Amino acid sequence: MPSPELRNNLVVSSGPHIEIDDHIVRRMWATFFALLPAGIAGIYIFGINAFNIICVSVISALVTEWIFQKIRGKKVTILDGSAIITGLLLGYNLSSGVPLWIAAVGSFFSIAIGKQIFGGLGFNIFNPALVGRAFLMASWPKYMTAWVNPRWQVDAITSATPLGIIKEKLNYPLPSYWDLFIGNRGGCIGEICVAALLLGGIYLLIKRYISWQIPVSFILTLGIFSWVFPGSGLLKGDFLFSILAGGAILGAFFMATDYVTAPLTKKGKIIFGTGCGLLTFVIRRWGGYPEGVSYAILMMNAATPLIDRFSRPKKYGWKKAKAKQ
Repeated sequence: MPSPELRNNLVVSSGPHIEIDDHIVRRMWATFFALLPAGIAGIYIFGINAFNIICVSVISALVTEWIFQKIRGKKVTILDGSAIITGLLLGYNLSSGVPLWIAAVGSFFSIAIGKQIFGGLGFNIFNPALVGRAFLMASWPKYMTAWVNPRWQVDAITSATPLGIIKEKLNYPLPSYWDLFIGNRGGCIGEICVAALLLGGIYLLIKRYISWQIPVSFILTLGIFSWVFPGSGLLKGDFLFSILAGGAILGAFFMATDYVTAPLTKKGKIIFGTGCGLLTFVIRRWGGYPEGVSYAILMMNAATPLIDRFSRPKKYGWKKAKAKQ
């Protein structure tokens, strides 16, 4: 019978499988700093309201995490970065025109239902921030679809994002590629400045905190299908517009690559990213909403265990048995 010390070393838990405690903390805080440029850009574009919404969202996430860990008698780990990132991403997925209580309720739901109800970090099957956003979209769609223009534009409120203009066939001018790249348009706080998001995403890739398979397969699949099947004839879609408009870059680099809810293998990540891109295209093309990134990632989160099962590498030395003659 092995000693208690040896038996404790043989415990296998659900992913993510982390060697040392501060490894996940480093990853979380690296992701936090990689997200900061997009937040700063959003605050500059939309003003103080965007700052207030982000702050309320982060504080609500931290308080909710603290309360649930206290109730469950667990060690309080609000400074490991995971709750802060959840609150930050939830805030980034909101319009700067929503009331502050929307941010507070959304972050509470993200942590309580999207994370703690499953057992905390490492046990949740869905991205918590997207769980909160989906809840808000289902509960208060009026607030979640009221978009604010950049503060330097004359009219403060617009009825649609660039994707909404196309979806609803509205008689509004579409922004240029450059405007989409720098964030000169309406949309969610943290998704509109593609330049800032790419800066953070490239940093995470260079540091190897995320791998290229998910973001590249996600973005390429979305762009290719949007180009091939735009609804106006084959091969007549706008490849670049479909990638720059909406939340594809934020979703591909910062939410689909979540360490807990994404597949573990390289093959699995490509399957996951391709599925996210395809589902995003399907929702945009035929769904009721002009954007589908959040729902696409959540649906692929549900498929992650199956993807991991069928994409796991073969055992070393394993050979397929030959059929009997």
